[in-house]
Amino acid sequence: MNQFNPQGNILVVDDTSANLRLLVEILQQQGYLVRPVNNGKLALSAAQGLPPDLILLDICMPELDGYQVCQQLKSLEKTKDIPIIFISAANEVIDKVKAFQVGGVDYITKPFQVEEVLIRVATHLNLCSLQKKLTQKNEYLMEIIEQLTRTQEQLIQTEKMAALGNLIAGIAHEINTPMGAIRSSIENIANFFESQLMNLPKIYPEISLEFHEQMKQIIQIFQQQTEHLSSREKRQIRKQLVNILETHQITQADEIADTLVDLGVYTSEVLEKFLPLLKQPEGYQVLEKTYKLTTLETSTKTIHTATERASKIVYALKSYAYFESKETVLKANVIEGIETILTLYHNQLKRGIEVIKNYRRLPLIACYPDQLNQVWTNLINNAIHAMNNQGILMIDVWQEEQLVKVSITDNGHGIPLAIQEKIFEPFFTTKTQGEGSGLGLDIVKKIINKHHGIIELHSRSGKTTFTISLPIEQNQET
Repeated sequence: MNQFNPQGNILVVDDTSANLRLLVEILQQQGYLVRPVNNGKLALSAAQGLPPDLILLDICMPELDGYQVCQQLKSLEKTKDIPIIFISAANEVIDKVKAFQVGGVDYITKPFQVEEVLIRVATHLNLCSLQKKLTQKNEYLMEIIEQLTRTQEQLIQTEKMAALGNLIAGIAHEINTPMGAIRSSIENIANFFESQLMNLPKIYPEISLEFHEQMKQIIQIFQQQTEHLSSREKRQIRKQLVNILETHQITQADEIADTLVDLGVYTSEVLEKFLPLLKQPEGYQVLEKTYKLTTLETSTKTIHTATERASKIVYALKSYAYFESKETVLKANVIEGIETILTLYHNQLKRGIEVIKNYRRLPLIACYPDQLNQVWTNLINNAIHAMNNQGILMIDVWQEEQLVKVSITDNGHGIPLAIQEKIFEPFFTTKTQGEGSGLGLDIVKKIINKHHGIIELHSRSGKTTFTISLPIEQNQET
């Protein structure tokens, strides 16, 4: 393209045939593609049908003058950026000012000089070409900036995860030592109660030996009870016990009824067996001592269960953090990784989500374990959010030839078909502002790709399933 002969598509509008022919001729001689029209309506139609690179527009025309044509073209998205040069016999300053006000870029006065027309046409076509190139460059730069922003967000996320992993590992180590001591001690106490509880009534010398056997029987009933009563059921049984005890003229009926309910001694057959004891002056004391022994055993079991739970959480935290920031392929158990994440999400899951696990035996797979943990974390977290903390979470794990497959299914509201193709795009999120960055599934997709795997989505209202396929071995073939 040369300065005076840029190829371009030019629309020439003039109601005077001689002027129109002359302009067409001189422009075509310079190699331009020229379309002539002789009125404003045709000009609007031609410009919208195939937008030209430049318009030469007469002012004085019937029906629609040049000013009106220019204003309409500038109001339309398709034609608003087309440069318009007015060519008119009107030579007053006010005419030229109005031409620029309605959107013209230049003004040529008739009778015109051919050289002037060609230079102005070439100049504005060059400017238009440069403007288009500048717009393309800007769009390219905006795309680069967007990519850099996404990369920066992902780097920040990676750094946060690395820092969190180090923090978790340190805390888990600090907690593990005292937890080990507590666990060991409570196991000793629990073993003692399990083996010696029946002999403990003897530690109360103030209680007659004749009542020791009955204390043992009550302890045995307490240990064997499997029924868990609701608060309402306990109130009803307590009321019935108070009536029975008062009928037998047993004092402190309210306190004894409370203790009997806690000990599991409330059925008619069992209660009848211990009524003679309760009628004795020291009967209430025997019952209270027995209750204290059983409470000690119950508290011991509670502490033991709690320490087991705490130890499991510490182990899960250590497992989650162990591989953090290690860019090496290791052999790992997929099911153990999923169980680690389920342990960490136990508090959210227990509020109203039933977890169904269908696990089959699997070989160890070559992978980046910490990154796969991030996959399970994001998918399980999304499932909990989709169900609003109420529903069924199903996890299936199986082997299919040389692939390990994991499907995570929730019965939440589902993902609309219109956005299913977008959910793996960075920064796309359906969560409210502040709840999600839109990077979760993008990161999941990248991690699965890094493992040469595949992630698939099937979703409808009431059922959403993400299925991940991972090769057992990482090699060139995979």
